[in-house]
Amino acid sequence: MKLENRLNLTKKIIQAHLVEGELIQGREIGIKIDQTLTQDATGTMSYLQFEAMNISKVQTRVSVSYVDHNMLQTGFENADDHRYLQTVAAKYGIYFSRPGNGICHQVHLERFSAPGMTLLGSDSHTPTCGGMGQLAIGAGGLDVAVAMGGGAFFLIMPKVLRVELKGKLQPWVTAKDIILEVLRRLTVKGGVGKILEYSGPGIKGLSVPERATITNMGAELGATTSIFPSDENTKIFLKAQNREKSWVPIAADVGATYDEEIVIDLNKLEPLMAQPHSPDNVIEVSKLKDVPVQQVCVGSCTNSSYRDLMIVSKMLKGKHVHPNVSMTVTPGSKQVFQMIADNGALADIIASGARIIESACGPCIGMGQAPPTGGVSIRSFNRNFEGRSGTRDAKVYLASPETCVMCALSGKIEDPRKYGKLSKINFPEKFTWDDTGIINPPKNAKNIEVLRGPNIKPLPMKSALNEKLEGEVLLKVGDNITTDHIMPAGSKILPLRSNIPAISEYVFNIIDPTFPSRAKAANGGFIIGGENYGQGSSREHAALAPMYLGIKAVIAKSFARIHRDNLINFGILPLVFISPADYESIKQGNKLEIPDLKQVIKIDHPFPVKNVSLNNSFQVTHGLTTRQKEIIMAGGLLNFTRQKLSPIVTEKKSTASVKK
Repeated sequence: MKLENRLNLTKKIIQAHLVEGELIQGREIGIKIDQTLTQDATGTMSYLQFEAMNISKVQTRVSVSYVDHNMLQTGFENADDHRYLQTVAAKYGIYFSRPGNGICHQVHLERFSAPGMTLLGSDSHTPTCGGMGQLAIGAGGLDVAVAMGGGAFFLIMPKVLRVELKGKLQPWVTAKDIILEVLRRLTVKGGVGKILEYSGPGIKGLSVPERATITNMGAELGATTSIFPSDENTKIFLKAQNREKSWVPIAADVGATYDEEIVIDLNKLEPLMAQPHSPDNVIEVSKLKDVPVQQVCVGSCTNSSYRDLMIVSKMLKGKHVHPNVSMTVTPGSKQVFQMIADNGALADIIASGARIIESACGPCIGMGQAPPTGGVSIRSFNRNFEGRSGTRDAKVYLASPETCVMCALSGKIEDPRKYGKLSKINFPEKFTWDDTGIINPPKNAKNIEVLRGPNIKPLPMKSALNEKLEGEVLLKVGDNITTDHIMPAGSKILPLRSNIPAISEYVFNIIDPTFPSRAKAANGGFIIGGENYGQGSSREHAALAPMYLGIKAVIAKSFARIHRDNLINFGILPLVFISPADYESIKQGNKLEIPDLKQVIKIDHPFPVKNVSLNNSFQVTHGLTTRQKEIIMAGGLLNFTRQKLSPIVTEKKSTASVKK
């Protein structure tokens, strides 16, 4: 094989799905999507958008609608959304994973994910399935809706960063510690514009669930996705799931090249923790001494697998959670829940004093289990942003399940290596699979009625681009503003995801509760941001709700990938400062103006924004591709798609099915 034809794993899969563009880093490409997933916090809006395209049936091989976020039914809103999701899934040929069946990423890994395929999900942790050798990418719900309609997913061809794992994990050091080490080295901005591809002899000691823990938290790096090869370990997992037919071996060619490389010696790793309030604020557990702990939570899509909870049960067996600690354990799926119930592990967890939460996202998204005032919470989750837990001044640490249990038993932060020896966790030859929690779409959906509750409001639309943008700076924020800052989650706000007028009242609620009223009074305006604006989840509501409030442009030092795409999708112009000094000079309340907007959009070099209040100008750039320019001009991706994508009426038979 010629050297130039030796492809890494990432490029192999992209090349096999390429429908537009070339594999040249920095250029826009379009890829065909095999599978999609949504969850209920983003899914309702995604399916409303899909319906607006007037397409009779999804055009993917497999599309799955999961219910795992809005599980607290304190009013009719969540239950109504779940009913809508079930009926719209039946209408358009989509599998429906019922409430209680599990967290979307855990269930998809178990029952649908397949090596070599592409997956697009309306959740930032969709790259979890990269642990299966699948190219799994998180995106906004509108991008997913377009993919369900048969449209390509467009992205800038990323750099491919090889992460070579050498050696072997030592006792009490885990896959969670590997990804925390990557975060320590690269930071939450270090993966932007990159795909992390794992290789090396160290991967042989990692099962698929362990690999999925690593790829899951690649989202915290800002990476497009992360991926492992599909090898014998992948085959073992699929065989245990009774899905061996989905297995194909796929890996990088010998001698394949990469844009960047890092090497991690697993022999030298030790248990790690991410300190408040960022996943990259990583330190050795052994260096944290005498820190009292009030809460411990094990679960989330990062660490709720069968393997994780078997370790938890073995560590807790015959012991009791410290009296000053409240501990919760969340099985990631019905499968996991059933298996630990059948083998007695669940009884050991309950006997220890830990509390069991249903198979859902729960406290990871601030849906219950808020820590006490100023409390320290140790969590096996993926994010510890300030206020995300539901308690603004809580101090949330991220760690492996092993470290979490050690902290729960001792009542303080404690190195798990002090526990002693632990008997080996055997990987099951066969998982207990029961797919009654997944409803297959009917063969004939002609008479299916889509049911909508009163909280489901019409999809707001943006008009085509004006000749001129003008307005005041409504808010100026700093670096690493997350989508949690822009559009908070939690039990109070999440039920409003299908009601944009209502949820828009909470935009920037954490930073400035007056923002929505000021934005409406000013008839919209501008937001000024620092580095990595919009990091975190894929929630398109962080763009959709500001669009509803009249936000015309966001000018920042840099953007997180998914949020920038979401801004474009909803017709909000993302602009980048040429000089950081210009960011410093702008004040909240300044009036900005961009004349001849349609002309400056067409050019690819910097252009001026006039600060009317200071009587000066500063330079910005948009970095839009030709396609993105057309989207902005049309007033967003939905307008653009309705203009470009002819209704597809031919029904494509799915090539995948769930075994019953």
